[in-house]
Amino acid sequence: MNFDTLIPTVGVVTDIRQDTPDVKTFRVVGLDGKKPFIHKPGQCAMLSIPGVGEAMFSITSSPTNTEFMEFSIKKCGCLTNWLHLMEVGQQITIRGPYGNAFPVETDLKGKDLLFIAGGIGLAPLRSVINYVRDNRANYGDVQIVYGSRSMDDLVDYKEIIDEWMCDEGITVNLTIDREQEGWDGHVGFVPNYVKELNPDVKKTVLVCGPPIMIKFTLAGLKELGFTETQVFTTMELRMKCGVGKCGRCNIGSKYVCKDGPVFRYDKLSELPDEY
Repeated sequence: MNFDTLIPTVGVVTDIRQDTPDVKTFRVVGLDGKKPFIHKPGQCAMLSIPGVGEAMFSITSSPTNTEFMEFSIKKCGCLTNWLHLMEVGQQITIRGPYGNAFPVETDLKGKDLLFIAGGIGLAPLRSVINYVRDNRANYGDVQIVYGSRSMDDLVDYKEIIDEWMCDEGITVNLTIDREQEGWDGHVGFVPNYVKELNPDVKKTVLVCGPPIMIKFTLAGLKELGFTETQVFTTMELRMKCGVGKCGRCNIGSKYVCKDGPVFRYDKLSELPDEY
């Protein structure tokens, strides 16, 4: 981490997309109209509204996008409520990038990939998915399993339908928790759906979602024959200061902001049960 990472810069919101009833995606550039800084898939940034607060959010746009950054933010507290009230043209402060990244140039390169997401958990994986899409020659087949409470709660639904599902070598499997009028796709929880799909155990897995979903998904993957060394996840929600000073993200011998937020699952198994 260099000194520039700690200094907030002013960002301008140039576009706001309503993804779900409680999730909006914000497009941000610097005052010069350019992307605020370079990042890697899975890294985070600190967004703040002076006088209100600041928080860590995943950068959901791919590093291959050189024009702007995007953040998909769920309304769930004081700062996020303020962010959801913003309009195009307003300013925020931004600093980063923070944390490590998904190993797109090492462990994932040349592999068939399985992305598993639940709810807003698609947001951190979107950066990796689009990075892989923009570098297709470096990766094998891609399977995306994504579920949410309802059809209305599927984040980036239009991008999924219009772009991801149209790409050669990419399979998208969507599910919602309960039956809903107008939905003719799969109905059921993500962990059970993964077992139904019975993916090839040679795939490398990236998973993100509510903790309970991740817990049962990992158990299901083990039943299918996957090992913990094949599975990566991200824990950015535990991060606060981003520089290892506040201690909020400390788990045993690890600091999520310094050792993560991306972890391979066998490393998480070594941590205390509090996770």
